[in-house]
Amino acid sequence: MSMRNDVAEILYSEEQIAAIVQNIGRRISEDYKDKNLFMISVLKGSLIFMADLMRAIDVPCAIDFLSVSSYGSGTSTSGAVRILKDLDSSMEGKDLLVVEDILDSGMTLSFLMKNLSARKPNSIRLCTLLDKPERRKVEIYPDYVGAVVPDKFIVGYGLDYAEKYRNLPYIGVLKPEIYSV
Repeated sequence: MSMRNDVAEILYSEEQIAAIVQNIGRRISEDYKDKNLFMISVLKGSLIFMADLMRAIDVPCAIDFLSVSSYGSGTSTSGAVRILKDLDSSMEGKDLLVVEDILDSGMTLSFLMKNLSARKPNSIRLCTLLDKPERRKVEIYPDYVGAVVPDKFIVGYGLDYAEKYRNLPYIGVLKPEIYSV
């Protein structure tokens, strides 16, 4: 059985995602034209978005990756955030752009933004492909948002359920019977 059969509806097609990414890339290019852009991908979910976004940006940029744990294999955050893979270099004096796939409760990103701010960057901003404000538990406001999505379980284009569905080329809503088993 194809994993595509597990998707109830497609929210954003490949073409729609590409247009969103190009739009964000143009805005970031303009905002960072005279800055020391350092993009930080929050693994694993933002990997695909980060790869496409950096190609949509036409100013010099460096990249690095962070890996954090807050979900486990469930469908909601545990609230406890652990850094599993930290950055490889100093953030001091850099203009950081944290790139995330989805801003949900905000707990993980709030922790990360505070942690990164303590590393003395010139600036720090947040870019999220998807924003799910209905689920927010802490006050955090992204600087760049691709789209606002409903409070449904979303997969594809890097977003997963139990490490599956990341490789779907579109963003869709997972059928409830898949994650409520």
